[in-house]
Amino acid sequence: MALLDLTPRPPAAPTLAQHPVIVIGAGPIGLAAAANLLERDIDVVIVEAGPSAGASIRAWGHTRLFSPWEFLVDPASRRLLEAAGWERPKPTFVPTGDELVTQYLEPLAALPQISSRLLTATTVVGVTKRGMDRTRSIGRASTPYVVRMRTADGSENELLARAVIDASGTYLTPNPLGANGLEPLGFATVADRVLTALPDVVGVDRARLAGRHVTVVGAGHSAANTLIALGRLQRDEPATTISWLIRSASAQRITSSDDDGLAGRALLGSRVDRLVAAGTVQLVDEFEIGGARLDDNGNGNGVVLTGTRNGEPAEHTTDVVVSATGFRPDLGMLRELRLELDDVVEAPRRLAPLIDPNHHSCGTVEPHGFRELAHPDAGFFIVGMKSYGRAPTFLLATGYEQVRSVVAWIGGDMASALAVQLDLPATGVCSTDDVSGSCCS
Repeated sequence: MALLDLTPRPPAAPTLAQHPVIVIGAGPIGLAAAANLLERDIDVVIVEAGPSAGASIRAWGHTRLFSPWEFLVDPASRRLLEAAGWERPKPTFVPTGDELVTQYLEPLAALPQISSRLLTATTVVGVTKRGMDRTRSIGRASTPYVVRMRTADGSENELLARAVIDASGTYLTPNPLGANGLEPLGFATVADRVLTALPDVVGVDRARLAGRHVTVVGAGHSAANTLIALGRLQRDEPATTISWLIRSASAQRITSSDDDGLAGRALLGSRVDRLVAAGTVQLVDEFEIGGARLDDNGNGNGVVLTGTRNGEPAEHTTDVVVSATGFRPDLGMLRELRLELDDVVEAPRRLAPLIDPNHHSCGTVEPHGFRELAHPDAGFFIVGMKSYGRAPTFLLATGYEQVRSVVAWIGGDMASALAVQLDLPATGVCSTDDVSGSCCS
């Protein structure tokens, strides 16, 4: 019996080739996609919502990544940079987010072949097919994409594209505090006392946190980084109190492991373990947040988180909350496209089984490329952190291989597109608990 060839083919309509590929997002993965496209002489436009490349990374730039430079530089981007005289940082050095931007992303974005195609302060508000909503099928495959954009002054315009690569990430859409995926009841009353993930604890946010009771919510690497920074703050400001709320029975995903191939990631876990063992951090496990209100006692400036613990009603009172509950993809702008997303983690359906934290060892991911990332609307791909949906522990090296394969497919080079290779350090950690996020590659 003959088997059907279900491998998606590159768009062949000559009318499509006259349009550029539009890349959404000028972070590491978006710029890597652009570099790969330029190497294949495929025109590209990069659309970035922030004021400059790597804007979201700048928001947590004080945080040190757990991968060294060896795993942080895309091969195609490196070739473009080195042709312009760039020298790669020491491969074994582990940079901060700010260093990743200043030493790599900014020089890359400044290259004339990139900068001339980069639109900053421009937000993509919708992606569709020209003259078609998601219900229309006739002629769909040969119809170009339409990307609608809004600039900082509020004006809108549209560009046509032969293909669209969505590398917009998830940083701007954090998960809510509530265990049910919604903001806790009453959240609006305490919102000004809640910080987003990875605050600059010993820098710009120091005055807000020093000498206060700070509660970190979340069980991922973002939470770990914040707890460690708070531990440093407490040494200088002994009145600072630290609590750590998680909804699972343990924080297995960030505990230390001798088998972790990234020393920086393993060190995060061991340092948090020591803080808990020493009593510096008070761990409150199995706490599911359902509500929030202002503290009626004292000066009324505190926050009371309400919910259940071990199935029983519970409350936790604190001064400041750091929400490190992970991130989720913004799918609203893709409403008129035909997507195939997993019901659980909102990742591309073929990729989801490889990354679902309910079943998968975080960070140890099988090689994957265009086939796992394809959707019913051919030529549209979600890549990078956004491709993981709500799953955690994305590594930049994963995204670089994703876009290399995707761009090869767009260029019609099926042999290269299919030759997916990915060599990642093992985590030594297996998680089967909640879906909270991580930051750092």
